[in-house]
Amino acid sequence: MIKVIFISALLLFTLNARENPFFPSTGEKDILITTNSNGSQTPLKRATIALPTQARVLQKVTIEYKNLDGSVESKSIEVENSVDWHLPIFISQSYSEVPNSAIQVEATAAPVSQKKKIEPVVEKKSVQKETKYENIASISFLKLYSSSKSLKLVTSDEMIRNFLIVNPHKIVIDFKKETDIKSYIYEIPKNIFKEVRIGNHDGYYRVAIELDGLYRYDFKKISDGYLIELK
Repeated sequence: MIKVIFISALLLFTLNARENPFFPSTGEKDILITTNSNGSQTPLKRATIALPTQARVLQKVTIEYKNLDGSVESKSIEVENSVDWHLPIFISQSYSEVPNSAIQVEATAAPVSQKKKIEPVVEKKSVQKETKYENIASISFLKLYSSSKSLKLVTSDEMIRNFLIVNPHKIVIDFKKETDIKSYIYEIPKNIFKEVRIGNHDGYYRVAIELDGLYRYDFKKISDGYLIELK
């Protein structure tokens, strides 16, 4: 009788059964868990991201996506490129936009044994294009000309000070002059320098230039006045 009990206990200890037969045993490859949720989403054509006015450098692009099993992951790419916040960032998925420059280079590359005609190299002189300025405001002793992020103030008057104020973002310049001019307001549509206000004060007049966003600026003296360059 004792021998029967001993053999039965030995058999019970040697049994290797799984607690749950619906899951794979140890050593077998795990089966991916999927979901029955409806995955019929609208195909991606183009998505747009508008940048804030203070954005200057795009450092990283991160894409967050959902997997077949419902889990969420992300991938990032380092960019480190300057950007113009006026222009949106586009996200699209299209095979037609995949560059094929590598294929073209490989197809047009000449064999090593092919002789090439050596032609003299002519050095091309770089021609700098003249910056075109548009007159956006003028009074008898001051004229303002803009070109992209540059603003030229043509005047013979001495600048006392210049500073930046916010809400709204403005560059303020005071010029030394005794004058009795009235106040002027110039609105410039579709221009970074969206509005110019000129007003008279005791011993000087003030020019307030409203910007279309957040900027830093350089202010320097030039031959015919002053130059503002936004950053």
